[in-house]
Amino acid sequence: MQNTFTITGDFTVPRLGYGAMRLTGQPNNYGPYFDWEAGKQLLRHGVQLGIRFIDTARAYGPAWNERLIADALTPYPDDLFIATKGGVVKKTATARFLDGSPEGLRRDCEDSLRNLRVDSISLYQLHWIDPDVPFADSIGGLATLLKQGKIRRIGLSNIHLEQLKEALSIAPIASVQNRYSIADRHSDSIVDFCAGRGILFLPYGPLGADPMKPGSPLASAGGPLADVAERLHVSRSQVALAWLLQRSSNIVAIPGTTSRIHLEENVASSKIELDAEALRSLEQFSAS
Repeated sequence: MQNTFTITGDFTVPRLGYGAMRLTGQPNNYGPYFDWEAGKQLLRHGVQLGIRFIDTARAYGPAWNERLIADALTPYPDDLFIATKGGVVKKTATARFLDGSPEGLRRDCEDSLRNLRVDSISLYQLHWIDPDVPFADSIGGLATLLKQGKIRRIGLSNIHLEQLKEALSIAPIASVQNRYSIADRHSDSIVDFCAGRGILFLPYGPLGADPMKPGSPLASAGGPLADVAERLHVSRSQVALAWLLQRSSNIVAIPGTTSRIHLEENVASSKIELDAEALRSLEQFSAS
């Protein structure tokens, strides 16, 4: 299994990253993380473990998540890659709206530059498509930010395949971030399309929206996932992450956690090789 992925041919990262969304206030990722120092320590521990890809968004907090990352990790190591997103305006824990206009994306981008304390953002993603703005206008706004040097790469999140094809006709697209896991295969065609074009695929919710909720496939006490985990003497979550990494070489998994133990467990999943028997069994799980 390939252990690294080179983004746009010029920046190589390990394929197990970290999604920082959970290091925010609650409910609904609103406000600063309740234990700022513990959040900083967790981020630093992740870097010590070898994580080099961190995913965030201006909407997380809003802004607080980006500020926590900067507070914890600046000055950034030269080999650390930070991706963020714009286009979502969060007013309260329950009130938000989309703004994918070129002006709105520029505003969000400039705020993220300040929050992250950088001169240019390595990967800037359209968080959600704004139905009130022509999609081509949103992509054009991102292309302008790229031309101005405020961002180095354009990414898209929560999109369909035809939307990705349209975006590629307007600007270079470096990444796609959609919900995807062994339990949710709706983006299979996008994973394969991206793989054929060297585009990074970032599966969010890689362990399911709430993997420990009763009834969740990843929380099930039985079935193929549990059987493979028992045979390999690892956790079900580790098997689910290992499956993602073996699903396609363009996938960088970005599981999130606030637990140091789970962070270490997630990183260790990148060392798990699923044999042919395990993969056959897990295909049954995917189809169930």
